[in-house]
Amino acid sequence: MAKMTIRDVELGGKKVLMRVDFNVPLGDEGNITDDTRIRAALPTIRYAVEHGARLVLMSHLGRPKGKVIPEMSLAPAAARLSELLSRPVRQLSDCVGPEVEAAVGEMKDGDVVLLENLRFHPEEEENDAAFSKKLAALGEVYVNDAFGTAHRAHASTQGVTRHVAPAVSGFLLEKEIRFFTTVLEDPDHPFIAVMGGAKVSDKIGAIENLLEGIDCLLIGGGMSYTFLKAGGGAIGNSMVEEDKLDTARRITDLAREKNVELVLPEDHLVADDFSETANRRVVKGDIPEGWMALDIGPETTAGFVDKLKKAKMVVWNGPMGVFEMEPFAAGTNAVAEALAESDATTIIGGGDSVAAVEQAGLSDRMSHISTGGGAALEFLEGKELSGLAALSDK
Repeated sequence: MAKMTIRDVELGGKKVLMRVDFNVPLGDEGNITDDTRIRAALPTIRYAVEHGARLVLMSHLGRPKGKVIPEMSLAPAAARLSELLSRPVRQLSDCVGPEVEAAVGEMKDGDVVLLENLRFHPEEEENDAAFSKKLAALGEVYVNDAFGTAHRAHASTQGVTRHVAPAVSGFLLEKEIRFFTTVLEDPDHPFIAVMGGAKVSDKIGAIENLLEGIDCLLIGGGMSYTFLKAGGGAIGNSMVEEDKLDTARRITDLAREKNVELVLPEDHLVADDFSETANRRVVKGDIPEGWMALDIGPETTAGFVDKLKKAKMVVWNGPMGVFEMEPFAAGTNAVAEALAESDATTIIGGGDSVAAVEQAGLSDRMSHISTGGGAALEFLEGKELSGLAALSDK
């Protein structure tokens, strides 16, 4: 990696301002229902603490749109981090201002504080220069370990780097970049991309860029029905993006031109309603009117699994069906199980794919589970991530 990392800087006695991604899901009682993102930042946090840093953590949570919304406080994240670290983590009542500056000024080596939700201030997403400078005043070293927001040019990801040097990556960001760079620049073959989820539109750029390096593209989920309709198939009441039919045809032509095998579902688990209790059946080929496909069918599933068994590298983004409903989870689960049993390098990106792998209890058997859906897709598109570009070069 061409950017400096936390290993490259002296931390002892320094105020270290670290951007983490503690945008965790909260239950009705304000409890954290999934602490994966907090756990993902632990190696960098522990490293900083063990090396005597005075660690100032900052994150956003939810979309408060520049207003203070108590239900979106980071207090639960501070409490959970304190448990995981087995040391106190002080939650501050704001992220800028005299009280925050005073609290940070009182810190001793090894202390950890968590600033309040950055997005309680509209200036965070506006990348406001004055706000960036106030945040920067809290640190002598800046660390970005929030891959999930690395594609955003916000005050905490880009603006601060104009006022704090060095600006370096944490271990999580470094790991994400390493895996995705390998995907684009030095993949093992056979290399398969599995794309699913609802919309083609979210993944056009990533698919087009991946076609330069992959050997096979497996398409499932709602987006596959846009491709099937574009190819002249009948899809009944299945999900379709009518304005992306030409795009689907273009991608199909591009795959043929690049000699990439593009595989679409041949059979489908269809239902007469979007419901767990709907009538359902398997149909091959055209889908009749009044029925919608909610999962890939058993023949398609077997075919996908067979191809995945031969792969040396797999990138998976998007489920094969409505896996949240148990009757329509078989295709997604089969892909997850095939990857878990594979010797290939397996990289899972996108919130729903990650959720599916975790729901199946298979996340620890994947090579890499990405913490950033949008950032992962932008990286796969070949775009420069603004938060990464802002870091100091080695």
